[in-house]
Amino acid sequence: MRSATPKVLHEICGRPMVQWPIEAARAAGAGRIVVVASPGTLEGRLPDGVEIAIQQEARGTGDAVRAAKGELGGGAPVVVLSGDVPLITPEAIRGLVEAHERSGAAATMATAELDEPGEYGRVVRGPDGGVEHVAEAKAAGDATAAELAIREVNAGVYAFDGDRLRDALERIHPDNAQGEYYLPDVLRILRGDDHGVAAHPVDDPAIVLGVNDRVDLAHVRALAQRRILDDHMRAGVTIVDPATTLVDAGVAIGPDTEIEPSTFLRGATIVGARCRVGPVTTFVDVTLGDGVTVRHAYCVESEVRDGASVGPFAYLRPGTIVRENAKIGTFVEVKNSDVGEGTKVPHLSYLGDADVGEGSNLGAGTITANYDGQRKHRTTIGDRVHGGVDTSLVAPVEVGDDAWTAAGSVIVDDVPPGALGVARERQRNVEGYDERRKRDR
Repeated sequence: MRSATPKVLHEICGRPMVQWPIEAARAAGAGRIVVVASPGTLEGRLPDGVEIAIQQEARGTGDAVRAAKGELGGGAPVVVLSGDVPLITPEAIRGLVEAHERSGAAATMATAELDEPGEYGRVVRGPDGGVEHVAEAKAAGDATAAELAIREVNAGVYAFDGDRLRDALERIHPDNAQGEYYLPDVLRILRGDDHGVAAHPVDDPAIVLGVNDRVDLAHVRALAQRRILDDHMRAGVTIVDPATTLVDAGVAIGPDTEIEPSTFLRGATIVGARCRVGPVTTFVDVTLGDGVTVRHAYCVESEVRDGASVGPFAYLRPGTIVRENAKIGTFVEVKNSDVGEGTKVPHLSYLGDADVGEGSNLGAGTITANYDGQRKHRTTIGDRVHGGVDTSLVAPVEVGDDAWTAAGSVIVDDVPPGALGVARERQRNVEGYDERRKRDR
């Protein structure tokens, strides 16, 4: 990967790569999940409840499983997945375990047929149809020409009898060009002990796709993204242009919502039902209620409640709440503020550290000056306030219910309920000003 970040921590659609097989295993019903890792790489980076076994040196897949041998056994099948093969599905895992239990074999491996097998290990079957061994193809000399002609490949997903796996792990040797302990060598040992080794073909060859560089990462990410979008569309979401839409794995979207082109929904975003989102909109950890409209906006760690509208060209920053049926309009920025039900901030305004009541209307160019050079203060605006255009509110200041502010005012003192706040110099006209300028020039 040519990166300081461990390979399995590179993100795919909002999740570290290693979390994809973890989540698939959980959804398939795994009772216990153990991740094998190098020292100091994954501590504190895995979901709750996932255990770590340390592989002191990277000496191959067989040695990796051997690092977790103390966790094997106990009667239930042991499923082995690869942290850099992220597209495994819960359905594929369940199908493998069911096939393993039906076969009574000591091991069952998932396989797939590829037109271009490349460096994937080839599945060599015996006369009885069972798996004799896997011929590795990572380096010259690992496999014969006849073995390289096989199109059925090892998917890197196995189900084992735990006790037999633990015994066989002690007998594998690095008999290959790279000097590594390969997990498929366990199959040869089990076969030699007259234990059955079965193969379970899978229909989706994507589950064998591993990630070794950033080209692979981009390819796998595109496939994962399409799966996510397809799932949302089947659940009743309209995605107008999937080719320009990014939705992270943890995002929830309600039915009858329409996502327009060039929209990115990231992190723990939740979008309600019957919303209209986009085009050209980004959400990061945003919560939308039902019936919300957001156009051409960038929103981070904020909440927009039922029936509200945002944009176009709006910016919601962390800590913002836009309550029911409120409006945040064109070229409006809101930060750490609570905008009341039915309130309108139509255009060209900045609300920072403000609490605005219900049914207020703030004119164009409204600014809450929340920073005095040393500390930030809050501005409080009551219910049904009518704010004049180009009004600046210098915090800390409070505007009472039903109050008004005159256009062009800089409000530095509280405005009582029902009052009109005027804070500007009285206008005077200088006659002949233009002629004097021309004469002086």
